[in-house]
Amino acid sequence: QVQLVESGGGLVQAGGSLRLSCAASGRTSSTYVMGWFRQAPGKEREFVGAITSSAGNTYYADSVKGRFTISRDNAKNTMYLQMNSLKPEDTAVYSCAAKRGVLTTSRYNYDYWGQGTQVTVSS
Repeated sequence: QVQLVESGGGLVQAGGSLRLSCAASGRTSSTYVMGWFRQAPGKEREFVGAITSSAGNTYYADSVKGRFTISRDNAKNTMYLQMNSLKPEDTAVYSCAAKRGVLTTSRYNYDYWGQGTQVTVSS
């Protein structure tokens, strides 16, 4: 069992930056692939990016590539999402998720979820 708690959301102007954190608890949480997803009002939850457990390889959605960076500190059982050059269309509830095995982009493949944190980007 893995528990995930996000933090760091808030209100920021377009062009600004935010860093989200996802704290994981659980004996083997450091061995899981971890991902970020977001859901805007009236839209489906979409993949933002993910990071593998040991090698720390990352993969991003095209919409955030070059602006967002995912990292993880396994010693702290924490994953981060650094968001730069934010746009109003980045406004959403951001959730972290974890899964065993290989990195995937489908939300249906992730087993554990945090409660989400709101990110609002004003124009």
